[in-house]
Amino acid sequence: MVIGFSCEDIETEASFQDTFDLSIFDYLMENEEDFSSFISILKKGKIDKTLSSLNPHGDGYTLFAPDNEAINRFINESDQFSSLSDLLNDTEYVNAFSRYHVLNMRVRTNEFPFGAFPQPTLSNDFLTVSFINEADSSYYKINNQAAVTKANKETLNGYVHHIETALKPITSTSYQLLEQNPALSIFKEAVDLTGLRPVVDFDLKQLENSTPVTLLVEPNSVFQKAGINSIQDLTSLISPDNKNFTDPSNPFYNYVAYHVLQGRFYVDDFVDNNTNYTTFSDIPLNVNGLGLDIVINRGTEVFDTIVYQGDSTFINYATFLYDESNVISKSGVIHHVDHLVKQQKPIRALATYMFYEEPVINTFSLESGTYLIENQDLLKRISWTGVDLYYVAKDEGSSADRKDYLMINSGSSIFSISYTIPKIVQGRYQVIFRAHSYSSSNAVVEVFIDGKKLGSMVDLTSGGSAQSPFQGIVLGTSEFKNYKEHKVEIRSLIPGRLLWDYIQFKPY
Repeated sequence: MVIGFSCEDIETEASFQDTFDLSIFDYLMENEEDFSSFISILKKGKIDKTLSSLNPHGDGYTLFAPDNEAINRFINESDQFSSLSDLLNDTEYVNAFSRYHVLNMRVRTNEFPFGAFPQPTLSNDFLTVSFINEADSSYYKINNQAAVTKANKETLNGYVHHIETALKPITSTSYQLLEQNPALSIFKEAVDLTGLRPVVDFDLKQLENSTPVTLLVEPNSVFQKAGINSIQDLTSLISPDNKNFTDPSNPFYNYVAYHVLQGRFYVDDFVDNNTNYTTFSDIPLNVNGLGLDIVINRGTEVFDTIVYQGDSTFINYATFLYDESNVISKSGVIHHVDHLVKQQKPIRALATYMFYEEPVINTFSLESGTYLIENQDLLKRISWTGVDLYYVAKDEGSSADRKDYLMINSGSSIFSISYTIPKIVQGRYQVIFRAHSYSSSNAVVEVFIDGKKLGSMVDLTSGGSAQSPFQGIVLGTSEFKNYKEHKVEIRSLIPGRLLWDYIQFKPY
């Protein structure tokens, strides 16, 4: 896998006139002969003025622009529309379709992630990027749908990237994508047999307080390489003696549930991390992205042996089929894997918890702002007393890890806040508490794990710096005897402010 791959060989020289003095919409109008259909869509969707203006909530926009040929191709392939007029007459669809092509940020191709863009579109959806490296060409592909054909047309209020076909808004859940792809039929049948369909068949936008899931799927070709040609072959391998597949203690149930991670993770989220991910089974799954490849459960099973010039290399891990991964659904994201992923004995790994298990936090994280959480019933893992709790999202001036954090400003009141973290593999860990620690307004606190005080008091008024006020503070070590959830509690000794970035557990 090439994480830092660049596709700057895509045409970036303006074949049209200089664009820097034009807005994004002006650029399209200057080239109306090529974009007249899309211009009509943008006008009907009432975002022509948006694309003519500066972004009041960020640093510009990015437009993925399909030309007339691309729009015609989209209509010809559609079961819903037979002409451009049909599309324009569907006001609700046009509004969503037009906004789906606009990122709420300015981004060049050399800043493209290997996964999802950090900001959503104007329709509040996420787009992904794949790097396609073929024998005679290299290019970016948006949502595994549309290749970027001309890139980095810089305008006053952002960038325009030409794409070969229009983007189709996400209309399917993860389960529906399994249904629609014959190459995934064995895994789809496995989901049916175990009764796990509801876990991957829901719409995040419609199901209140839902959390996205990441689905790892073996295509039929991977099963066949392992000698599995049917669902019967798979159940016989995993659970030959127990056919009660809907029982959560059944090996086959756990095999399927092991493929569903709690949370939305794109390929680039696994890079530079080696950690255990909470699954819907009874144990976590390990993904190590510290090397050249992203490795799933290294060292647990030998899948292949490669012999070259007398030397043998053993392939003892599964990894992602990158070109078929980062598939967005209404439920989360799907990745295809290249070998059978069976449950393995969990190993300790660095675990960092940043409150994303809370659906409300996930929703707030999409747009910058400071959000007051008034109703404790909305949160499943976080509770607090004595003060108001805020979540701050996309604070670009902050040195917090992902520019977000929980905030308490207690004034003269004593407060406490607790966070029940997901299950963590048993063993000994060094515990690191990361918070803002450079202000006389900050509190002095104590930290407890499962009711037991860890370390001495933590003075958050000092320790950081003006350039980097958020600091990781080593509290001490904790020994966990069982694979289970644990409660982290912060109690103030001296009132003040708490800006809490994360809690981290490092194998010790």
